[in-house]
Amino acid sequence: MSKKYLMYISQNYAFAILRPLQQTILKQGGEVRWFLEGTEASPEYLADNEIQLTNIAQIKNWQPDAVFVPGNVVPRFIPGIKIGVFHGFNAGKINRRGREDHFEIRGCFDLYCTQGPDTTVKFQELARQYGFFDVVQTGWPALDPLFSPTLNNPYIDTQDQRKTVLLCSTFSRNLTCAPHIFNQVKQLAETGKWRWLVQFHPKMAKETVELYKTIQGPNLRFIETDNVLPLLQAADVMLCDTSSILLMFLLQQKPVVTFKNQSPNDWLLNITQPEDIEQALEYALTRPTSLMEAIANYSEQIHPYHDGLSSQRVLAATNQLITSGRQHLKPKPLNCIREFKMRKKLHHWTW
Repeated sequence: MSKKYLMYISQNYAFAILRPLQQTILKQGGEVRWFLEGTEASPEYLADNEIQLTNIAQIKNWQPDAVFVPGNVVPRFIPGIKIGVFHGFNAGKINRRGREDHFEIRGCFDLYCTQGPDTTVKFQELARQYGFFDVVQTGWPALDPLFSPTLNNPYIDTQDQRKTVLLCSTFSRNLTCAPHIFNQVKQLAETGKWRWLVQFHPKMAKETVELYKTIQGPNLRFIETDNVLPLLQAADVMLCDTSSILLMFLLQQKPVVTFKNQSPNDWLLNITQPEDIEQALEYALTRPTSLMEAIANYSEQIHPYHDGLSSQRVLAATNQLITSGRQHLKPKPLNCIREFKMRKKLHHWTW
């Protein structure tokens, strides 16, 4: 009997994270359904052949064997083992508790599929500490297409020989660079020196999005998309802040200039003044040897896989846990407050 897998998402960017995994599942004869939690994941992004379950009753009736989650939480009342596949890399963000958010254990998952040694080691330590989840290093399914050329990339202009700068920014008020560098980006775009692509986190403040849309023109294009990989492939250099998307860009062995990065290191060119942007981008585009060596070394730590087969490894680890069961794991802790909030949010009060 074929296995059933539920894709549980709450943001539009999660479609691109899970679709390579869906493709692998279907090739192996499994079944896939999608559940969109909340209002920030849009059904219009579903493909014609993707089937949506619209409420918890439908999910329980379907009885998935496993649930893949690129977010932080998933209700325990949904059937199936819960697999954390992450919505990005560890960008060093510190949460309100003063801890690295990437390693916050919320008691939701049976298995974490980690991306590379720098996070695997920490999660293995946490697994020994808590005892209610497994950890397998698999690589990140979202990156499988990154290591294959995108045919007919809409963001590559073969007639334009200028270098392309990709500006990305997170939405967090304390971390975002977008509002603070707007004037400099506007001035640089007006010079026509480079071609600019601009893409922000979907939770970015609307006023900031609208501000950047006002400077669109022949030298700058603002893009809203559920799939950033073609953007990453199209650019020569990235300008960013502390968004984890910069790590995906680094894996292509391309340089990143950051503005007030929370955890600057030698694989980034970090600046603290907007007026330094132009000089930093110019230097990054020379691809200095010391910087590129640091990027190569760091890439091996965060995601050593370049084979495009991470989805296969995730599915293998998942199927292993489905087969063996979680008898070797401790029960997951109860969190009555979260349970109540999730039931209220999803309008589900039956047991």
